[in-house]
Amino acid sequence: MRRLVAMSRVAIVVVVFLLAVCSSSAADPTPLESARPMIGTGGFGHTYPGATAPFGMVQLSPDTRLDTWDGCSGYCHADRTILGFSHTHLSGTGCPDLGDIRLIPQNGPKGKIDADAYRPLGFSHADETARPGYYCVLAGDPKIKVELTATAHAGLHRCTFPAGRPAAIVFDLER
Repeated sequence: MRRLVAMSRVAIVVVVFLLAVCSSSAADPTPLESARPMIGTGGFGHTYPGATAPFGMVQLSPDTRLDTWDGCSGYCHADRTILGFSHTHLSGTGCPDLGDIRLIPQNGPKGKIDADAYRPLGFSHADETARPGYYCVLAGDPKIKVELTATAHAGLHRCTFPAGRPAAIVFDLER
């Protein structure tokens, strides 16, 4: 009988240990949570941090450069202004490609916005969030919150403008 009691105590200790191990591994990040979309956006990585879906048709991301080898993906980490947000980007190509419609959220002083007076949006990397399928940045002055997400066939933009100021989205059809 004593041996049975001792074995049941060992079994309880083993079960408690396994529960502790299983519960601690549940706190480990998943591969999706471990992804870092900003990796490769600086130096010569030629990647973009924007939103994309696996095998998706669109890759929404900010555009910080229109030309030069450093801006092949449309985004370069060294830049401090965003020219707009477009729907197709390539990572790691080494050459710029893809014509696209660029959306440029704008706000202005009290009054009206002149669509011909397009202004790049200043931003800080501290105000950027990038994770698989989602990109967000606070850009411009005053700050416009721009959120991008992607599905397999479409991309979605959401712009939250400061209250009490004129707001517009300029479509750059030239690029």
